[in-house]
Amino acid sequence: MALHKPYTDVPGTTIFDAEQSRKGYHLNQFCMSLMKVENRVRFKANERAYLDEWPMTEQQKQAVLARDLNRCIALGGNIYFLAKLGATDGKSFQQMAGSMTGMTEGEYRDMMIAGGRSVEGNRRVGEDGSAQPQHQPQGSSTKRGL
Repeated sequence: MALHKPYTDVPGTTIFDAEQSRKGYHLNQFCMSLMKVENRVRFKANERAYLDEWPMTEQQKQAVLARDLNRCIALGGNIYFLAKLGATDGKSFQQMAGSMTGMTEGEYRDMMIAGGRSVEGNRRVGEDGSAQPQHQPQGSSTKRGL
C-alpha cells in the first residue's frame, strides 16, 4: 500500500524519507566512505574506478561524477552525506548550497543573510515564487554542480 505523502508538492524540495533512504543507501555509504583519508585519496586518483566498487546505479554514479548535487538528492542522496563529497573537493557547505540554486557563493550567502527565499509563491508546485522550477537556476552562476 502506497503511503500518502502530502509533502511532495513543495517546490524545490525532496524530503529524505524512508523511500529516499532505501533508494540512496549505497550512494550515501559511498559518501560516508570519504571520511577516511585513504578513501578520499583513492577516489580523487580515479573517481570512476572507486565509484564502480559501490553497487550504485549508473545514474547515481553519473550524478556524482558531474557533482550534480540536486540530481544526487533526487536519486536518494542525503545532503549531510553529500557534504563529504563537497569536503573532498575542498568546497564549503555554503559553496555547495549555492551550486544547488545556480547562485554564486556570495549570492547564496547574501540571500540567506536577507532571510532566505520568500514563502510567497513557494507553498505548492505551480505557483510563481522564486523556488519554482521555472525560475531555476537562479543567480549569475553559470557553473553547475560543485
